Amino acid sequence: MTSLDMHDALRCGICGNTARLFDVVDFNKSCEEARQKFLPLAGAAVYYARCESCGFCYAPEFRKWTSEEFARHIYNDRYIDVDPDYIDARPRGNAALLRNTFKEQFTAIRHLDYGGGKGLLSGELREAGWNSASYDPFVDTGVSISSLSQFNLITAFEVFEHVVDPNVLMNNLKTLLAPDGLVIFSTLLSDNDIVPGRRLTWWYAAPRNGHVSLFSANSLKLLAGNFGFNLCSFSPNLHALFVSIPQWATHIIRPS
Repeated sequence: MTSLDMHDALRCGICGNTARLFDVVDFNKSCEEARQKFLPLAGAAVYYARCESCGFCYAPEFRKWTSEEFARHIYNDRYIDVDPDYIDARPRGNAALLRNTFKEQFTAIRHLDYGGGKGLLSGELREAGWNSASYDPFVDTGVSISSLSQFNLITAFEVFEHVVDPNVLMNNLKTLLAPDGLVIFSTLLSDNDIVPGRRLTWWYAAPRNGHVSLFSANSLKLLAGNFGFNLCSFSPNLHALFVSIPQWATHIIRPS
């Protein structure tokens, strides 16, 4: 990477302010280290930068990667080694969460699971009577965003941390979301875990999982506001975006 490339890369993609190199980890650092499972060192350095203003932390080098490179080096046949829950346990659990959250309100919902892999979550909901579809940029490569309908509920579980440019993701979500819609998504906030003066040991900062964008509460709020959304966080991991609160969601988000 040339110095000019690095200068361009170290401009925060959310607030536009200066980001600086924060720390470096081995490419094989994965989320499974939280379970005391460690891959052999890859010997490839992955640098993370952190915005000094909003706290957004990201890996600049991945901005140059193509979809083919991500598929070859990260989302390959060995991805299950670093995220064993993504094929079955997580989509089934998230489908149950949605059923339990919306109960009889599901009849008013047109749902899209964005980043839904092979569509298990959406399939579980359809079996329960939901109007649900799935879209994943790495699976549905022949499908364009413009060809899809609008939906009044979009879910994006464990998606935000995987995107190299959060603005592209937000633009896609805004295009797909009906005016009266709600986005429910998960990504773990980095507050108290990515702190100046401390090494990047946080388990969620895991390049082998494709976790290349790590959000502070402030950076996520700014990103939402840049696209005209309000942000509501139910927990450090579960959040919602909306312009106005749909009637069928007032039991989970109360008007202020």
